[in-house]
Amino acid sequence: MTTTVADQLLARLREWGVDQVFGYPGDGINGILGAFSRAGDQPRFIQSRHEEMSAFQAVGYAKFGDRPGVCLATSGPGAIHLLNGLYDAKLDHVPVVAIVGQTNRTAMGGSYQQEVDLLSLFKDVASDYVQVVNVPEQLPNVLDRAFRVAMSRRAPTALIIPNDVQELEYVAPGHEFKMVPSSLGTSWPSVTPDEDGLRRAADVLNAGGKVAMLVGQGARGAAAEVAEVADLLGAGVAKALLGKDVLSDELPWVTGSIGLLGTRPSYEMMRDCDTLLTVGSSFPYTQFLPDLDQARAVQIDVDGALIGMRYPYEVNLVGDARTTLRALIPLLERKTDRGWQEGIRENVTGWWDTMSAEAHVGADPVNPMRIFHEFSKVAPENAIVTSDSGSAANWYARQVRMRGAMRGSLSGTLASMGPAVPYAIGAKFAHPDRPAIAFEGDGAMQMNGLAELLTIGRYWREWADPRLVVAVLHNNDLNQVTWELRAMGGTPTFVESQALPDVSYADFARAAGLGAITVTEPEQLAGAWETALSADRPYLLDVHCDPDVPPIPPHATLEQMTDMAKALIKGDTSRWGVIKEGLKTKAQELLP
Repeated sequence: MTTTVADQLLARLREWGVDQVFGYPGDGINGILGAFSRAGDQPRFIQSRHEEMSAFQAVGYAKFGDRPGVCLATSGPGAIHLLNGLYDAKLDHVPVVAIVGQTNRTAMGGSYQQEVDLLSLFKDVASDYVQVVNVPEQLPNVLDRAFRVAMSRRAPTALIIPNDVQELEYVAPGHEFKMVPSSLGTSWPSVTPDEDGLRRAADVLNAGGKVAMLVGQGARGAAAEVAEVADLLGAGVAKALLGKDVLSDELPWVTGSIGLLGTRPSYEMMRDCDTLLTVGSSFPYTQFLPDLDQARAVQIDVDGALIGMRYPYEVNLVGDARTTLRALIPLLERKTDRGWQEGIRENVTGWWDTMSAEAHVGADPVNPMRIFHEFSKVAPENAIVTSDSGSAANWYARQVRMRGAMRGSLSGTLASMGPAVPYAIGAKFAHPDRPAIAFEGDGAMQMNGLAELLTIGRYWREWADPRLVVAVLHNNDLNQVTWELRAMGGTPTFVESQALPDVSYADFARAAGLGAITVTEPEQLAGAWETALSADRPYLLDVHCDPDVPPIPPHATLEQMTDMAKALIKGDTSRWGVIKEGLKTKAQELLP
């Protein structure tokens, strides 16, 4: 039987260890779909409800599986739909390989149906590598390079395969002029830093009296080394949001998230430190770092293209986080004065007490912080947690306490609506033996989460651990933008843009064959989490919560508070609820 280009494509994917391809069908990839049928669905074709969700599922798979995700879409509109998920991969530095169809080569340039200039379309999102396969001999080299570039650059790459090329007989590249043979597999090095740079970095850190550390996702896998450095330097450690799962929040010197969604201990540590060590993070918000003339600073990052950004670092060490910290540790002097770290520990203990108090503030009907607080008390130590953008991200950042082997992520840099549920689906295919939890605002749920419940309903019986819990913050408001209008623009809520149609998310979940609980009282939450996390199937928690509970940053500026007051004075429809809940919430930070 003739082997087609599409047959060889799937064979090569299998050789790269690809188990799933997240996609949606269309006639622009009919040749590839036929190959799936002939290959006995190996790798598995995982059908989403929309190509954007396929891309997000591939991102979730890559984020939590620590290997490239693969997504597939047809020509024209299918390829276009992938873009948002691929931009999420690009901005969060995640390896994803996208394979897209194209109209036949004979029709190109003829304004044919679904003909889109895909090279131009993908040249930004897949700027590290995007190629068209025009002849069979190109395939192995182009595919192999797409994987290697995706892994080495931690970025999305794209292959464009015209429909007629998919069905051509496969011919391997030969041993001749203008042929490019290829090979499989890569052994990656640990990038070791410069010895002189290590000594200079140690000098800076040893000279500091109040050392603050900031870690991001690039420090994942180096938790033990980060902890040892923090102990030697008597430092506190803040976490960029994409690095929330790098260190356990049960460590007493971990100050938690940093930035607008961050904690007061992180804010105060950066405000008062005299030395900064950043490891594996390109956290973009300089205003939350020390003043530019305040601290001496060292940065460690494996990517030389991203190092030295955001702050005037005195020493920039290019190297793998774990390897670099191991090389640095023998050069560090243990600080005898532990007063700085002891102060941080006290602040952290007080902060978690405050978070508990804020979660228990009364609201109408449920305080959204309580959803996350109750989850944290019973979260499995191997749970994978995803959060959507919007108000869910506020409470994920502050209320969820990472511990054990917990993993967590969200759309960090793109901050797209809608990835939490497809991320969780991708995570379940990467780790079918681990529970996954998705925190989703009702706006994101209506945008695409509801449809992906059908995907969960289709596949969950295949997972060794069937638990996938979707917790919906049901407040009938596009809440994060509502608060941004108030706090940043001094504008009262615009009901026509912000109000959402009411729907029972629990009823929809039940219709998809999932378990569901509607929560309308805070006292129901503990039992709801217990039921969902002990169930034999995925569950949805439809939690009716109060849109007036404010996500006030602990370091909110006078200007922001003034703008919000102006918005309320102008006639915000929820002004009295906002004032009441804001006062009750903020008071928890001031009470002894």
